[in-house]
Amino acid sequence: MKVDLPAATNTTQRQAAAFIVLVRNSELFGMLQSMQDVEQRFNSKFNYPWVFLNEEPFTKEFIDATTSVASSKTHYGLVNESMWGYPDWIDQKHAADMRHKMKDLPYGTSESYRHMCRFQSGFFWRHPLVLSLNLEYYWRVEPDVRYFCDLDYDPFLYMKQNNKKYAFNISFKEHSGTIPTLWDNIKQFAKNSTENGKIYFKNAYKDSLLNLLSYDGGQNYNGCHFWTNFEIARLDLWHTEAYQELFNALDKSGGFFYERWGDAPVHSIFAALYLSKDEVHFFNDIGYKHSTYQHCPAEESLIRRCSCDPKASLDFGDRMSCLIEYMEARDFNPVDEERTVNDILISK
Repeated sequence: MKVDLPAATNTTQRQAAAFIVLVRNSELFGMLQSMQDVEQRFNSKFNYPWVFLNEEPFTKEFIDATTSVASSKTHYGLVNESMWGYPDWIDQKHAADMRHKMKDLPYGTSESYRHMCRFQSGFFWRHPLVLSLNLEYYWRVEPDVRYFCDLDYDPFLYMKQNNKKYAFNISFKEHSGTIPTLWDNIKQFAKNSTENGKIYFKNAYKDSLLNLLSYDGGQNYNGCHFWTNFEIARLDLWHTEAYQELFNALDKSGGFFYERWGDAPVHSIFAALYLSKDEVHFFNDIGYKHSTYQHCPAEESLIRRCSCDPKASLDFGDRMSCLIEYMEARDFNPVDEERTVNDILISK
């Protein structure tokens, strides 16, 4: 993989950006670990602020500890019931029955996990605290993640200068049992929107990342998505009419509660269908670990800045990795393909 990193510098103008974290008070230790990595590897040189969100009020202990680790300003916001609760169209008994049926799936019985996924899909980007800061970009950080590589340039500035709107580090396959009807709902949304005179997925098929999501030209979803526990993106991507209408349609369908739709496939499907592939960036140079999975760059020019082992990387050695699918979708360019993404989604 060809790697061209920006020159190392911390003297460039700071962007309207921040780290955004959804976290509980009980996750303080894991949060401090994540913050220490981010600060040591990057933010102690660039001093971007931290935004912490919680469905319960933050304790003084949490605020004091995280403020002491941060190299810049910290902000703390409460997620109220309008963003963390059941909407009135959800049958909660049916939702409970479906959680029981999914007991053998990851987080299959978890009620709070579903609230979290719905919040990250449809609300974090319009939380009053986030809106008040007038941010252009965000970097999502979670507790208990590790960052292994020194980052000597500003990724927010890189994205702005190179017209990147969404960036990821790990691409992974979702368990099909958690999202059995998600793709059908995506295609139905495209059909309904088209019938109402709104075509939201106008990009040419060959200019999109649709092939990351499907092995059969868009008929079925293969489960590939970007892991959103690492995510750097423009906030206005989620404020587009296209995404807001898509989220509202998905929310009304009940899939966040009757199934177990994650924010990762929701964000990823939209980004892959809505953006051109040149607007999506793979931060190969950022070594990262979440749970037991990690990405570690293999290129000699990159690994010398890292403290991880490329042999332990998920990228090409795990059947759940979708990095190959991403790279093939990025290079897909048939000369005789004239269809748009919308054409494919609305076809039978």
